[in-house]
Amino acid sequence: MINEKLPKMWYGGDYNPEQWDADVWKEDDRMFKLAGIDVATINVFAWALSQPDEETYDFGWLDETIDRLYSNGVYVCLATSTGAHPAWMARKYPDVLRVDYEGRKRKFGGRHNSCPNSPTYRKYATIMAGKLARRYKEHPAVLIWHVSNEYGGYCYCDNCAAAFRTWLQQHHGTLDAVNKAWNTRFWGHTFYDWEDIVVPNALSEEWSGSRTNFQGISLDYRRFQSDSLLECYKLERDELKRITPDIPVTTNLMGFYPELDYFKWAKEMDVVSWDNYPSLDTPFSYTAMTHALMRGLKGGQPFMLMEQTPSVQNWQPYNSAKRPGVMRLWSYQAVAHGADTVMFFQLRRSIGACEKYHGAVIEHVGHEHTRVFRECAELGKELQQLGDRILDARSDAKVAIIYDWENRWGIELSSGPTVALHYVDEVHKYYDALHQLHIQTDMISVEEDFRKYEVVIAPVMYMSKLGFAERVEAFVAQGGTFVTTFFSGIVNENDLVALGGYPGELRKVMGIWAEEIDALLPGQHNQIVMRGRQGRLEGTYDCGILCDVIHAEGAEVVAEYGSDYYQGMPSLTVNAFGQGKAWYVATSPEPKFLKDLMQTICNDHGIEPVLKAPQGVEVTRRIKEDKAFTFVLNHMSESKSVPLDGDTYVDLLTGEEHRDTCEVPARGVMILEQRRG
Repeated sequence: MINEKLPKMWYGGDYNPEQWDADVWKEDDRMFKLAGIDVATINVFAWALSQPDEETYDFGWLDETIDRLYSNGVYVCLATSTGAHPAWMARKYPDVLRVDYEGRKRKFGGRHNSCPNSPTYRKYATIMAGKLARRYKEHPAVLIWHVSNEYGGYCYCDNCAAAFRTWLQQHHGTLDAVNKAWNTRFWGHTFYDWEDIVVPNALSEEWSGSRTNFQGISLDYRRFQSDSLLECYKLERDELKRITPDIPVTTNLMGFYPELDYFKWAKEMDVVSWDNYPSLDTPFSYTAMTHALMRGLKGGQPFMLMEQTPSVQNWQPYNSAKRPGVMRLWSYQAVAHGADTVMFFQLRRSIGACEKYHGAVIEHVGHEHTRVFRECAELGKELQQLGDRILDARSDAKVAIIYDWENRWGIELSSGPTVALHYVDEVHKYYDALHQLHIQTDMISVEEDFRKYEVVIAPVMYMSKLGFAERVEAFVAQGGTFVTTFFSGIVNENDLVALGGYPGELRKVMGIWAEEIDALLPGQHNQIVMRGRQGRLEGTYDCGILCDVIHAEGAEVVAEYGSDYYQGMPSLTVNAFGQGKAWYVATSPEPKFLKDLMQTICNDHGIEPVLKAPQGVEVTRRIKEDKAFTFVLNHMSESKSVPLDGDTYVDLLTGEEHRDTCEVPARGVMILEQRRG
């Protein structure tokens, strides 16, 4: 449980009372009660209000807000306000201003506009966190600290350049080690002094955002910037913990956001929280995968859904309204995959600036007689009825997919073999296949204990970090099944190629070696031709993007390529290794192939679907002690009949019993508690 002060699924969201006057506050109090709102995230961007100059701090408005909310039954998720520095700070201390990728010094404006290595920013952000902690450490309304907001963005200023050199000394030790790790004898880049090293941006090694002359330099800079922003978070976190050790601390993440290594960040957070903003056409399996990733950041611990929109968004190219029922459906999808809160941005719509058209519980019309408000109030009532029944429930998955931010950086910075290779998309293909089969699946880091699972899948594991291959070998030898793909095992953690044949250190456990990598043009395809039937796999499947030209070294050749100069060479292999198996998928296959492959592997391990539901219905499960909660989510615009397994189920949302089947309304939700016997 995140905080025992409120032993239910928290319901609320971002609230900016500083943008309104007292008459509106009274309406807010009334309407929050109608909607069942019990948590408000406040003070997210109010640094300028609370600290109008270097010496003055004024928290009177915040005192009044917290007291008012609490007296009306609303707790607070109290932010530290450091997501945007005040104008006076930028004017007086320009070191707080970032330098962008093109080498231009920013002016005051926007947000995420602070250099993470600015001594001024770090000093005043830490002071602010301390003042807030001392002021509100005893206030019963405070449930959790919310540090800054949606950290992100890189800086390329002189402060960052100096800090980067220090970071390199800490991580590599000597300049000789740096030169070796970066292979600087290429293009005569040998560094003779630490001061020779400059930041990799459009003025030096990079162009177009992710193209670089030296992958090692650019990779380390991404690690450094992620660490720099994390250090800012930790400075505030440590100050809060020093004064309020029993209040949990979080900051809101952004799913598959590319710039920060969230597995590293999660180690420093008491609870993971994140902001979910899918488009109307985002595959619901992709959203499910992102929830699973957020759950996996802390080894399966439940997370906070910190933000979602009740209706429309304002920053996507096409900001479609959520159709009736979709807000509720997507809220429960988060809960199904591990969320213990349902929260929104925002509770009341702003009247000006760039988020005035972003949806809210209270719309611009200002009253409760809107479709959006009615849906929010109905959901609030349901969450009140659920109480604490689902809190802390966990996944019981036997299948896991590895995701790694540094691996993603390495692939995106690569100077080949194709611009069509997108790591997240390839990962999603495997998750989607399992999702269609209703197989419970976790998203894990390369550091996770593989022994918790029977099947571990590592799509496009380009970067094989120190010790990874040995851990895979141990997992497979003990009876596990490991699956990896084309363009895996190519480089080490410094992006230096592993010599001796691809897939490098994974070659032994996979029982193959790859001689060449062929990049196919857009629209160009090859074929995976099965040698015979293997489980659900049979016949011929299309493939594209990349094709590894591989040779079997003990692995069984299960399928071959159907065309081109490597026709008849292996496209799918499986290697018996100890008591387990290692599958190598040498190309990017069509969805049907992956669905058949995943079904075959799961059948080998006796891994069953949560329920055998029709297309368009998502099912997943959370376990709490001896109770199983099965979530049935109908993403379709018509009702669907879902067969059950003969046990009696009670829908926690309606109290109705179901035995043989359940009829799920269009965009409907059921939370089924199994009643055996």
